[in-house]
Amino acid sequence: MSTNPLREEEAMKCVICRQGETQPGLTTVTLERNGLTLVVKNVPARVCANCGEDYVDEEVATQLLATAEEAARAGVLVDIRAYAVA
Repeated sequence: MSTNPLREEEAMKCVICRQGETQPGLTTVTLERNGLTLVVKNVPARVCANCGEDYVDEEVATQLLATAEEAARAGVLVDIRAYAVA
């Protein structure tokens, strides 16, 4: 997994507000399923400079989902953690 999953050349127009351009930033992702609530802070994302909508790339999303699966298998109900590159 790359240490910098978001590069400047990946800027895109926000699909929500259709006004702003995205730029590298950090966000908090909350995943909920079958009684599990997982909150991951400082997740690398593309963030719209206009409305604040955030977009997580496929590599990061895959890692977040794997982390949620592990937590669910372990019987975790609520977990808050900082994002860590695998």
